[in-house]
Amino acid sequence: MTGRNGRSGGKVDTKMGGKKMEKIYSEKAPAAVGPYSQAVVINGFVYTSGQIALDPVSGELVGETIEEQAEQVMKNLMAILKAAGTKPENTVKTLCFLTDINDFAAFNEVYAKYFTEKPARSCVGVQSLPKGAMCEVEVIASVD
Repeated sequence: MTGRNGRSGGKVDTKMGGKKMEKIYSEKAPAAVGPYSQAVVINGFVYTSGQIALDPVSGELVGETIEEQAEQVMKNLMAILKAAGTKPENTVKTLCFLTDINDFAAFNEVYAKYFTEKPARSCVGVQSLPKGAMCEVEVIASVD
């Protein structure tokens, strides 16, 4: 499949309240592990589903440190943003979940390499995440 702007991935158009909504898919990001899309585009914005450190090929959780897992999360998000026809510089808001808030500084080191424009962000500590992941991130970005 090809995504927006001919990139690898795919889209499915649906209607939501009379507005066109595109479901985004990238082969370079893990398939959804539940009944949801990797991302949707509506009204000029892409909303990604939360990404954890899953390998896109095996579907297995990768990384044993917060840095390794955060790096895979960012790679997954970058693939989805690209399939949606945008880039991390267009991110307006992120929502980050950490199973250990003491990993905040180490997580930020990885995060800062990808979100250089410093979008709005929430980062919260949670009890657990799917598949035992240490972090999860969702993104809202404008679409070029």
